[in-house]
Amino acid sequence: MAIKGNKYGTHRVIEPKGVLTQAAYRIDNDMSKRYSNEIICDVISLNIDSASFTQIEEACNGDEKKIGEMIMGIVAERGKQQNPVTGSGGMFIGRVAYIGEDLQDRDLKVGDKIASLVSLSLTPLRIDKILAIHKDIDRVDIEGQAVLFESGIYAKLPDDMSEALALAALDVAGAPAQARKLPKEGDSVLILGANGKSGVLCGYEAMKKVGKNGNVVGVVRNPKQVDALMELGVYHKVIVASATEPVAVLEAALEANGGKEYDLSISCVNVESCEMSAILPVRDDGTVYFFSMATSFTKAALGAEGIGKDVNMIVGNGYTKDHAEITLNVLRENEKLRKLFDEKYV
Repeated sequence: MAIKGNKYGTHRVIEPKGVLTQAAYRIDNDMSKRYSNEIICDVISLNIDSASFTQIEEACNGDEKKIGEMIMGIVAERGKQQNPVTGSGGMFIGRVAYIGEDLQDRDLKVGDKIASLVSLSLTPLRIDKILAIHKDIDRVDIEGQAVLFESGIYAKLPDDMSEALALAALDVAGAPAQARKLPKEGDSVLILGANGKSGVLCGYEAMKKVGKNGNVVGVVRNPKQVDALMELGVYHKVIVASATEPVAVLEAALEANGGKEYDLSISCVNVESCEMSAILPVRDDGTVYFFSMATSFTKAALGAEGIGKDVNMIVGNGYTKDHAEITLNVLRENEKLRKLFDEKYV
């Protein structure tokens, strides 16, 4: 009988001892060790989170061979895919290869295809071979294995869409679920990074929630993206400004909201130093949701203090109750969004 490990995976921590696997520098990715409360999967693809992949790609000057070598190096050194610069990871899809005896009561069997809904930054991962790198969608196809702990959450891949389409949506599942939960009828919502995966999904959910009396405004840097976004029907308005230039964002955002500050902003950008663009346009007692893994807590906290903004700031927790089903349902409900994801992210 296999030994039972810690529910949160601390039995896999190598260094430093006493921390959880996300905070650990190095974890044990030896897949020959079988614990009674673990699931082991044969990995098909890794979806590297956008901030992390962008950093890796820039560091490698876009060279696919070097990108693969860097990812292999990170995993070999740390036992997980955790970008040492951004600290973030991503998620995987794979086929269940082993289910510990303590988890046999789950609605899961060997051979099922699942998507992990916990970060690769805390997931024991072994890469045997990189098969392909898809730079345009931040995806890496591999041969290897990964571990899900007893506490780990996952989603069985649905039958009514391709695994690539489901993965593209589930990769950002926490964002649209929060965009459904945070605003109320009649609110004004500002979404930075409006053209990305999480941005358009958030826009769709926010539009539904705020209703006809609300205002959902997207922010993009490229003016060529405006018409296509408006055609999607996920924003009331789209403005053009760089999220790294907070004063420019503030001026354009206020103009798009009748001069009023916003009730909620959602940051979905994948570059650094965009914190103040999310904070400045929001009213006192409003909410700022940082979904972006490029966010600096220090810049956000000290920046809000420095301009005297009393706003509620939410760290982009990638888990919200029912977030997987909420996100997949967006693609089921909106044919234009599903078509966009099929064309752009699959």
